[in-house]
Amino acid sequence: MSLKKWIKFVIENEGKKLGEINFVFSSDDYVIEINKKYLKHNFFTDIITFNYNNSNNINGDIFISIDTVKRNAKIYNVSFEVEIHRVIIHGVLHLLGFDDKLEYQQKIMKLEEDRCLSFFDSKSFLKTKNS
Repeated sequence: MSLKKWIKFVIENEGKKLGEINFVFSSDDYVIEINKKYLKHNFFTDIITFNYNNSNNINGDIFISIDTVKRNAKIYNVSFEVEIHRVIIHGVLHLLGFDDKLEYQQKIMKLEEDRCLSFFDSKSFLKTKNS
């Protein structure tokens, strides 16, 4: 299954429509520059999401640090592929209104990430979604 089909499925599963989402894969240096300039945060992160939603259309820019994703994959003992998919869907979940600032929100976000990751490999998804 393609990433686009998966992302579209997740968005439509929330009752929304896929608009335009731009993913920028870059280095730690670029992401921290964005973090400082636009969010006034001086720390590394794996992802920064800018929400440009318009009604039910999900739109945004998602900046992902490949450097941090690689490090986190080692820390969490998962493949790079699994970790990059988790980070991609994490950004999409932010665009869908999920937050992770507070501890209880982080738990909800993790559950949603796991749920969405299960769709990616789901054989039933492949049978029901042909587009």
